[in-house]
Amino acid sequence: MRNVYARRAAVAGGLAALVGSLVLGGPAAQAAPPAPTDAATARTYLGELTVQPEGSMDGYSRAKFPHWITQSGQCNTREVVLKRDGDNVKQDAKCAAVSGTWTSAYDGATWTDAQKLDIDHIVPLAQAWRSGADKWTTAQRQAFANDLTRPQLIAVTDRVNQAKGDKDPAQWMPPLKSYGCTYVEMWVTVKHYYKLSVDSAEKSAMERVLNGC
Repeated sequence: MRNVYARRAAVAGGLAALVGSLVLGGPAAQAAPPAPTDAATARTYLGELTVQPEGSMDGYSRAKFPHWITQSGQCNTREVVLKRDGDNVKQDAKCAAVSGTWTSAYDGATWTDAQKLDIDHIVPLAQAWRSGADKWTTAQRQAFANDLTRPQLIAVTDRVNQAKGDKDPAQWMPPLKSYGCTYVEMWVTVKHYYKLSVDSAEKSAMERVLNGC
């Protein structure tokens, strides 16, 4: 009988270990945008970007960058980002975030009301327009405005995002200084992927940040 109990205990222990390894090996909660390239690669990417003065705002409209599009079911891009960037986020039947906790990387503020958050485009839509997106198709601009694969979208304090507007890193940086390296790495990653240009002041400002990362 002792042997039977021993075998059962061994089997149970083995199953517990297996379940434990499966749980521990599962994907961790991200609660953040996709990681940008590292500082060294960002410096390389920055050197590859076309440097030229910003273009005109002629013809620009946010409507030319359709957002927020449906991602799945009733969930649009905004709700997907809110779910991704928050902790313990609960959504209603229409996918709206009704509770959760969000920490804004730009200023370190913590929120429990999703209405206090904006979804920021790291490279703003108007900035993209002046950097080459004016020549894109509407489909290309839609993909840019709803990009969940690159580090282009992030949930942040609404008033901080509104202070940023469409400014580039020569004109605005996150108030939380410790986020500066990540922010510039994100900006460069996005501009490099989409082959958008930079102006000379923008490039110089990002070089200064990256040299200290």
